Amino acid sequence: MKRLSVLPQQCLLLVTCLLMALEAVPIDIDKTKVKAEGHVEGEKVENPDTGLYYDEYLRQVIDVLETDKHFREKLQTADIEEIKSGKLSRELDLVSHHVRTRLDELKRQEVARLRMLIKAKMDSVQDTGIDHQALLKQFEHLNHQNPDTFEPKDLDMLIKAATSDLENYDKTRHEEFKKYEMMKEHERREYLKTLDEEKRKREESKFEEMKKKHGDHPKVHHPGSKDQLKEVWEEADGLDPNEFDPKTFFKLHDVNNDDFLDEQELEALFTKELEKVYDPKNEEDDMVEMEEERLRMREHVMNEVDINKDRLVTLEEFLRATEKKEFLEPDSWETLDQQQLFTEDELKEFENHISQQEDELRKKAEELQKQKEELQRQHDQLQAQKHELQQVVKQMEQKKLQQGNPPAGPGGELKIQPPGEHNKAGDAPQHPAGGDQPLPPGHVQEPAVRTDQVHP
Repeated sequence: MKRLSVLPQQCLLLVTCLLMALEAVPIDIDKTKVKAEGHVEGEKVENPDTGLYYDEYLRQVIDVLETDKHFREKLQTADIEEIKSGKLSRELDLVSHHVRTRLDELKRQEVARLRMLIKAKMDSVQDTGIDHQALLKQFEHLNHQNPDTFEPKDLDMLIKAATSDLENYDKTRHEEFKKYEMMKEHERREYLKTLDEEKRKREESKFEEMKKKHGDHPKVHHPGSKDQLKEVWEEADGLDPNEFDPKTFFKLHDVNNDDFLDEQELEALFTKELEKVYDPKNEEDDMVEMEEERLRMREHVMNEVDINKDRLVTLEEFLRATEKKEFLEPDSWETLDQQQLFTEDELKEFENHISQQEDELRKKAEELQKQKEELQRQHDQLQAQKHELQQVVKQMEQKKLQQGNPPAGPGGELKIQPPGEHNKAGDAPQHPAGGDQPLPPGHVQEPAVRTDQVHP
């Protein structure tokens, strides 16, 4: 039994990657003719990121479910329709208490993470009164009405969400790449507008020269054709092209030995073809385009070979594809530089959209600048008021000193003790005889006359 690797674009079996495949029938391969592979038996293969915003949650759920023996056994016999219909999700009620407890914890963590994302997004637009429960409805990979426990409905929703999102992955990727190419052309044209006529002609000439140089490359074999696979067999595997065997080829390139060629294993087969067109050292070769070319090759092979559309190629599917006429006599592969990726109308619409975004950003910048200036004005006004108050306090203290009164502190306490006020604590103040009131200002106390004294 071997676990399937999780794939970035794998549709349904991405969610259920804990499906176990039966051991394949061994075939005889002359290992002395095969170049050493970097993979070691039993070594854990790191699963690539799926690109889903709930990728980590998906992986953790899969890892926990895989630890339950009952659920793992059910998966071994489940077919695609049982998984898609939700029948498999109902088996969640039979897993161990420990597994359910761990799944509950994972769901609570995911709900908390989504709430933090919502709050961060709302804070960025200075929104208040956030209704987290209402906004959680936009996330379809879990049941937001029950944020505390992981139920069969949660597993069903997770499977369906991942299935839908990954089925649309290639379509979304095509749109993003198209925008990338239009942005490149837009920026090139905008740059040309900044040049004088002579420099503009030189840049145009250079552009055409680089374009021609990029298109001058050897013939690219059709992905999945016999010629393309034999080239890998000979140059990558180091085997005799006259002894090409599809079954042996499949086994050699099933890197994780799970009896499937997944999307990453397929994409690795196209490296030799891509090197004919793209070189990272060449200025005219765009590595983003190279990766898009690789993904389109993989997509094409999957459409041709993957009969049950589970985004995995079985040995049976692979061997059946090698019996088709297209496998022996394929058309030449049309690379990206030979295709029209967008029209002038599409580019114009794209540039209008960019212009609108720039206008919105400019207005936003102007508003922020006005807010900044207003805050600066208020700051300067407060500083002026503060300075004015400090001057008033200073004048009042000077006036008190001129009148003989010691200046007062902030709380009204005396900053300087007047003469005669340095007696120790508890000493009674001196008052005129027969009275206990302090002397009025300016009065000089005369010495008291003792009646019991006799003067000469």
